[in-house]
Amino acid sequence: MVPVYKLIAAALSVVALGTTASCQSTTSGGVVGAERKQLLLVSSEQLNQMAVKAYAQIQNESAKKGMLNTDPALTRRVRAIASRITPQTRVFRADAPAWKWEVNVINSKELNAFCMPGGKIMFYSGLIERLNLSDDEIAVIMGHEIAHALREHSREQVSQAVAADAAIGIGAALLGLGDGAANLTGAAYQALVATRFSRNHETEADRIGLELSARAGYDPRAGVTLWKKMLSANQGGSPPEFLSTHPAESRRIQEIEALLPAVMPLYQAAKR
Repeated sequence: MVPVYKLIAAALSVVALGTTASCQSTTSGGVVGAERKQLLLVSSEQLNQMAVKAYAQIQNESAKKGMLNTDPALTRRVRAIASRITPQTRVFRADAPAWKWEVNVINSKELNAFCMPGGKIMFYSGLIERLNLSDDEIAVIMGHEIAHALREHSREQVSQAVAADAAIGIGAALLGLGDGAANLTGAAYQALVATRFSRNHETEADRIGLELSARAGYDPRAGVTLWKKMLSANQGGSPPEFLSTHPAESRRIQEIEALLPAVMPLYQAAKR
């Protein structure tokens, strides 16, 4: 019997033959060098349209619960930071400053923030208030989340899932296996591959986000203090949603510290 791992490799190679032309980089590298080829099998337009609908739904549901932008001062604060960061996105993508950016705040104790495809940003008040974040620290988080949208990580993950599903289907058909075997193989793929990709995305977002915040005039050294606060919040319990796919080792802070010589001149130039 053909080993399952060889079957997956063969099936993936069949899929890859038809998708080579879809391997590209969505961004330039910047000074942090965050550039690599990405498998992109679905269009940006498709995901952007889905993001608009999903974001509107989140806003509507939060508004009905009286949780949307309930603190005008906090909302202004977050939007002001965004207004300085979003123009800097042109360094990585020429089209990004013209996106239809939206920034809102949900009143919740959750430690969470996200940026959907196309620039739909949401902060949770708990992230800022419970960790007593400075503007510099908020900027580092915002840059990180914006970086996910610039790099189109959601689009990349969907594309990986499309390729994996196709490969699994081909492999199951070749061996005459039923859906159960395909589902098992799919679960293995998620466990062994998807998490690794997700952490790669987080590392890219850290690098790009740090550069974005520095170019906007926010101190990138706040990345170190931010993650110390995050890791402290993670002690003795389940990790915050924001940390769910982040490796919580001291190496993470060390990697940010290693980037400081590259991004500090950008910060200093912005401050001048």
